[in-house]
Formats: sequence, structure tokens, C-alpha cells
Amino acid sequence: MYSLGLLGILVSERFLLTGTDTACYGRKLMDSTEEFRRERFERVKANSKNKNLLKATDSFILESITSKYSYNFFWMGRPIIQYPQDILAMQEIIWQVKPDLIIETGIAHGGSLVISASILALLEITGVINKGKVLGIDIDIREHNRVEIEKHPMFKHITMIEGSSIDDTVAKQVYDLAKGKQQVLVILDSNHTHAHVLKEMELYSPLVKKGSYLVVFDTVVEDVPDEYFADRPWGKGNNPKTAVWEFLKTNDRFEVDKEIENKLLITVAPDGFLKCVK
Repeated sequence: MYSLGLLGILVSERFLLTGTDTACYGRKLMDSTEEFRRERFERVKANSKNKNLLKATDSFILESITSKYSYNFFWMGRPIIQYPQDILAMQEIIWQVKPDLIIETGIAHGGSLVISASILALLEITGVINKGKVLGIDIDIREHNRVEIEKHPMFKHITMIEGSSIDDTVAKQVYDLAKGKQQVLVILDSNHTHAHVLKEMELYSPLVKKGSYLVVFDTVVEDVPDEYFADRPWGKGNNPKTAVWEFLKTNDRFEVDKEIENKLLITVAPDGFLKCVK
């Protein structure tokens, strides 16, 4: 039977690494990480050309819209009307960009505000940013939703504005709150008509700096039959994706980050992840 002291010495000697050993171990870890990244890149590239997989994805999107699949999820207790894939994508983007301000148009139940606030809170805890804030804008913040959002633990990171996101007075409030912020991320998910989304992009894209994103949700409207949105003022030819296409004709600061949607495959934002490149 070894004593605890002797056992500690044996363990220490067993795992003692020299400087050379440590360097070799570090290189192996880096090589392993780089290998994983290369494999992931090739896999995503291959999946984006996999006809059977793409066909299955298209079928799922159509069936899930009919069944209201995206209404089934919560984030930290608040309903979030998004696909799990898009939720994960936003986590990755927020962690990558490290914004100290996230602007979101469209609030609904507040789940998206809470996910953004929770990732900003993690960035604060890890010392990556100082004070992160989420600014939510909605033309009609339902009272029961406001009450639940305001009593949520993440509300200390959230500010809400009630009003149209394309109203000049609302835009001025947004710009005032953005003063002094180092990196801004913008997420558009309110009225999905072409004119409204295009105006939002024109208003808020100047706040986005190189390396950050302007994310436009529900561009998928352009890709599904009109009858899926028969009761809405948007449809084929009049939706967020057509707004993105028009916006990019005259704005070379943004490019569609195809790698994100190729990785997700199931997303409501094809052509909607716009990366600021200059």
C-alpha cells in the first residue's frame, strides 16, 4: 500500500514533463486542432453539395414551417422562435465577434434577447468584454412579454424600445445608445417585407464594423411556395432575401457568409448571414 505522500511523488514523477516534452505536447495539440478544422471545412464543403442531404433539408424546412416546429423551444425559460441550428449559429457568431452591443429588431417573447444577453454575460465573466448590452426593438411589446422579460435574470443586460425600427426617432435612440461601443452586431427579425428590411439594413448597417455581422432572418421566405405565407404581407419577390440582394448591389462592405449556412443546412436565413469585410 502506498502512502498518500509517496503516491503523490509517484504521480508527479509519472507526469513530469521537460520543457522539450511540453513544447512537443503543445505542437501535437495545435496539430490536432488544425486537423479537426481542416476536416470540418472539407465536411461542410462536401455536405453543401450532397444532393440527397440537400433534398432532405428542403423537405424538412417545408414540413417544419407547416408544423410550426420553430415554436417549440426555450432559452433560459423564455420562448425563442428559432430553429436550433440558427440558435447555435448565433452563439458561434457572438462568441467570435465579441460585441459589446447587440441590436435586435423584433422581440416577441424575448427568447432571442435572452440568448444574446446570456452569451454577453459569459463574455463578461471570462473578461473578454467589459459591459455588454442587448437592445431590442419592437413596434408592439406585449405587456405579458414585457413583464416576463423585465423580471428575467438576464434583463440587466437588456434595453427595450417600443416603436418601429425604421422610424427616425427610434433610429436616433439606437445611435445614441451605440455611442462609445467598440463592436456592434445587428440582427433583423421584425417585419419581413422587402421595403421594411431594406430600410432597416440601410439604417443600421453603418453601425457594424469589419469582422462583425448583419444577420437577416427569414430570408427563407423567398425559397418556399407562396401558400406557406398566404396570410402575411410578404412572400416570393417581397421578403428579407430580396432586400438582401438589393442591399448588396450598392454596398460592398458586406458579403454573404456561405460557410455558415452550408454548415447549418437547416436555417431560416439562407443568404442572411452578412459579414462586414471592410
